Amino acid sequence: MKCIPICALFAVITVSSFGQSQVSKIDAGKNLYIDVHDLEPGKVSFQDVAGAHQKDLAVEGKYGVDFIKFWVDENKGKVYCLSTAKSPDSVISTHREAHGLLPSSVMKVESGIASLTIEGKQFFLDVHELGAGNVTAEAVAGAHQKDLAVQGKYGVNFINYWVDVKDGKVFCLSEAPDSNAVIQTHKEAHGLLPAYVLTIKQGQ
Repeated sequence: MKCIPICALFAVITVSSFGQSQVSKIDAGKNLYIDVHDLEPGKVSFQDVAGAHQKDLAVEGKYGVDFIKFWVDENKGKVYCLSTAKSPDSVISTHREAHGLLPSSVMKVESGIASLTIEGKQFFLDVHELGAGNVTAEAVAGAHQKDLAVQGKYGVNFINYWVDVKDGKVFCLSEAPDSNAVIQTHKEAHGLLPAYVLTIKQGQ
């Protein structure tokens, strides 16, 4: 019942392709995860994270993990890693053996359908904290369609999103002129503003 106030803001759309697209990319018995590393602001570089990512790739097979992408906000010292794995523990074990930098949280997520990137644009990751029980994958799919309908007005290109249904978090990856353009797109599209917007570099 808690999801009704937020879900009511969204137009419900058919999302059969939404579910099928992700299942085809994940091995049986695995789920999609985003893990977050909260490091010291201003003291983490993209190059250092890229090096740690290579160490993850060297170890991941031992734990049945497949690291897909990572995003770094150097100024705020935040790192987000996207992977498929059998469990959160397998993600943590890979990081522990690879370089010892453990995430502050590991979230099981569902993915949207990715759009193409535009070369040369700045990446942003905006995070919505809607609360446990307040969001569904279907509702976020509807909101994303509204973002896509408005984004051109603000020069934004929403690439993909990930939903943590359990904790009510949504992660939106975009390219934009600046963070305000991302916020204004969300504001006009459906009115749900992010808790924060990170200016990021992407690696894989």
